[in-house]
Amino acid sequence: MKTQALALGFLAAAAIGGVAWVFIYPLLSGERKAESRRANFAKSEPAARQVDRNQRSRREQVESSLKDLEARAQQESKVPLSVRISQAGLDWSTQKFWTISGVLAAACFFAAMFAGGGFLGATGLAFAAGFGLPRWILKFLKKRREKAFLRALPDAVDVIVRGIKAGLPLFESIKVVAADSPEPLRSEFLTIIETQAIGMPLGEACARLYERMPLPEANFFGIVVSIQQKSGGNLSEALGNLSKVLRDRKKMAEKIQAMSMEAKASAAIIGSLPPCVMFFVYLTTPDYISLLWTHPTGQLMLVGCVIWMTIGILVMKKMINFDF
Repeated sequence: MKTQALALGFLAAAAIGGVAWVFIYPLLSGERKAESRRANFAKSEPAARQVDRNQRSRREQVESSLKDLEARAQQESKVPLSVRISQAGLDWSTQKFWTISGVLAAACFFAAMFAGGGFLGATGLAFAAGFGLPRWILKFLKKRREKAFLRALPDAVDVIVRGIKAGLPLFESIKVVAADSPEPLRSEFLTIIETQAIGMPLGEACARLYERMPLPEANFFGIVVSIQQKSGGNLSEALGNLSKVLRDRKKMAEKIQAMSMEAKASAAIIGSLPPCVMFFVYLTTPDYISLLWTHPTGQLMLVGCVIWMTIGILVMKKMINFDF
C-alpha cells in the first residue's frame, strides 16, 4: 500500500510540475515576451528591406547617371572645329575660319620672301601663321570666355538656390539667371531655356552645358540637376553644396596662380632671352647675324632653334600648370 501511495504521489507531483513548467514557467521566465519581440522584429524586417532596396535603387540610378556622363565626355574628347569656334564665342563657319587662315599664311609667306628670308624660312613662317596662330587665337578666346563664365557661375547658382527656397520652379529660377547674368553666362542659360522649350528634358538640357562650356564646374552643375530630375531629392541643398564647392575651387585656383607666378615669370624670361639677344645683336651688327636667314645653313639652323625653343617652352608650361 505504501508503495502504491508513493507511486501515486510521485505521479501527481510530476503531473503538477509538468503543468507548471508548461503554463507558469514561460510567464515567469519571460520566454513569451522574447518570442513576441522576435516575432515583431521578424514582421518589421521586410519594411527595413524595402527601405534598403529603395536606397539601393536610388544609388544605382545616381551611379548610372554618372557613368553615362563620363562615357559621353570620353566620346567627345575629340572636339570638332565648329564646336571649338562656338566655344570661343565666335559665330564663324568653318569655311570662314579656313579662309582667314589661308590669307594669313599667304600674307606671311610673301612678306618673308620679300624681306629675303628664303623659301624655307617663308614656309615655316607661313605654316605658323596659317595653322598655329588662328588656333592659338581660338584657344585664347575660349580661355577668356571660360574665365568670365566661372566668375559668374557661383552667383548664378546662389540665385537659383534662393529662387527654389522661395518656391519658384527650377525652370523659372534659370530664367531669372538668364535675364540678369552677364555674358557668357546669359547666352548659355538662354540656350538651356531654348533647348528645354523644344521638348528636351531640363536635366538633359543642363547636362549639355558641358558640351558648349567644357569646364568641370559646368559638368558639376549638369550632373546635380540631371540626377535630381531622375532620382529626386532636395535640390536647393544640393545646389547650395555645389555653390560652396565652386567657390572653394575658385579660391584654390587663385592660390595656385599666386604660388606659380614666380615659376611663370622665370619661364617667360628664359623663353624671351634668345629672341631679345638676337634682336639686339641685329641692331649692333646686322651683317654678323643676317647669315641666319640669308644662308641655307643658317636658315636650317634657325628653323631647328625655333623648334627646340618651342619644345622647351611647352615643357616649361607643362611643368608650371596645375590641374585640379
